[in-house]
Amino acid sequence: MPDRFDLPAGFRWGAATAAYQIEGAVGEDGRGASIWDTFCARPGAVRDGHTGAVACDHYHRYAEDIGLMKGLGLDGYRFSVAWPRVVPAGAGAVNPAGLAFYDRLVDALLGAGITPLPTLFHWDLPQGLEDAGGWLNRDTAYRFADYAAVVADRLGDRVPAWITLNEPFVHTVFGYALGTHAPGRTMMFEALPAAHHQLLAHGLAATVLHDRGLEVMLSNNLTPVWPASSSAPDLAAASAYDTLHNRLFTDPVLLGRHPDLSALGVPEDIYGAVRPGDLDLIHAPGLDGLGINYYNPTRVAAPTAPGLLPFDLVDIPDAPHTAFGWPVVPDGLRQLLHGLKELYGDALPPLTITENGCSVTEPTTPDQPRIDFMSTHLDTLATAVAEGADVRGYYTWSLLDNFEWAEGYHQRFGLVHVDFATQERTPRASYGWYRKLIAAHRASRAR
Repeated sequence: MPDRFDLPAGFRWGAATAAYQIEGAVGEDGRGASIWDTFCARPGAVRDGHTGAVACDHYHRYAEDIGLMKGLGLDGYRFSVAWPRVVPAGAGAVNPAGLAFYDRLVDALLGAGITPLPTLFHWDLPQGLEDAGGWLNRDTAYRFADYAAVVADRLGDRVPAWITLNEPFVHTVFGYALGTHAPGRTMMFEALPAAHHQLLAHGLAATVLHDRGLEVMLSNNLTPVWPASSSAPDLAAASAYDTLHNRLFTDPVLLGRHPDLSALGVPEDIYGAVRPGDLDLIHAPGLDGLGINYYNPTRVAAPTAPGLLPFDLVDIPDAPHTAFGWPVVPDGLRQLLHGLKELYGDALPPLTITENGCSVTEPTTPDQPRIDFMSTHLDTLATAVAEGADVRGYYTWSLLDNFEWAEGYHQRFGLVHVDFATQERTPRASYGWYRKLIAAHRASRAR
């Protein structure tokens, strides 16, 4: 395998985490309850009853974890700010201790030569807002803008670029449509107002951030959608799924309009959620960059039986799978990047891969599946860049093993192994591989 990839000078190498998955300390220093605290307490909601109450104890061990980042030679670190740690009820009083934690974190990162890339919302909605309707309540978007202003005013002098939302598709579908994630609602397509209100929150927060001279990104889980065959029904099913997974969350931000939702049976006003002027609020602030979380393509067929969904998701033949059961198709990333450029043209801002990684079954020595996953995806990424894709950085998921939502601690994505009983961190072989890759790329571009 190559020791470096042909990516441009200035390409940013990073790693990513999220607050509820690593911080722990859920009852400390004034933090309020989040929907994930509530969901984890629901019997049977999370595998084996695991919770994020301690997670990786990053709240107390962040200095050690930044040492691991510095050892990798990272340019950037993507993390999320816990809304309930900063504004415990979601609105109203601000928690000084919560802001102070992120102050310390940012200063420590900068002291290690690592650029912070914060995400303002990575699924841990304050429970107080959920009690008032959560993302189904339009007011939550405005409370998010208030929260964004609080955090930006505290950290914006040192943090130039921000991500508003992480994966609004996944949060809407798993949290509000299917109920497999917090808050555990099962509303199917009637959950889509939660999608619109998240996008509205993005637009409002983007205006807040731009008004302070800060750059704004949004990250979504994007997937190339493959029809199972060239038949008209399979092509129609693939188009409907692409609309739901990708275009519903990207067209409003980049083009200022919704895609045609008729194939989903969803009214144009998304069950009354869309009001006059909303699309201008979502689109007008503009994006300085689009974050792409890529894990796999999605293969789609026409439904085999009448039902609510106009598509069936089917497996990809002959593809290997991660421990999570996700197909491994590196070239899907190249196809996705080129497809975005074809669809959005000049409206497409610079791109960053804000998540890419795989879960590997333990124990695995010498961590070869993870190394192979990263190597093949970076090789494909370099090909896409050579073919014209404007990609500025790559953040692997994840720095640490962590709380993997409804799977608890059973899926291990980390470059660093975490013993959750002792909190001991042990870098894996993939950590060493990534360190050497970053160093080799940096040295080659310094010549």
